[in-house]
Amino acid sequence: MIILTIRTDKPEAEIGLFDGDKKLAYSTWQAHRQLAETIHIRIQELLDSQGKQLKDLQGIVVFQGPGSFTGLRIGVSVANAFAYGLDIPLVAALGRDWLKQGCQQLSEGQNDGPVLPKYGSPPHITLPKH
Repeated sequence: MIILTIRTDKPEAEIGLFDGDKKLAYSTWQAHRQLAETIHIRIQELLDSQGKQLKDLQGIVVFQGPGSFTGLRIGVSVANAFAYGLDIPLVAALGRDWLKQGCQQLSEGQNDGPVLPKYGSPPHITLPKH
């Protein structure tokens, strides 16, 4: 099972490509405020490095949180969009062993999609002015 993994809870973003629990490729970069502009490019580069295409993906594991409001929102949105568009399962995972946990859940047939981020606290959003 070819799995894309996504973690975007901090300024350094991480994506990976796995065959089951075997790591094929992994990439980290300082995405910070350019995450929305770079994540799709980085995913395509990761796939290209392994001779894969989006259609080869069979599942996605996304880090659900806690972490940066904007970072988690972008990563989870990308994961949800790919899972929906490719009609493949999506698993959300938490904690230090999120990769192992998520890959195992996918192999067991779990599908959490669509996923919501878990920020660890309520987001601090300015109320609308009336």
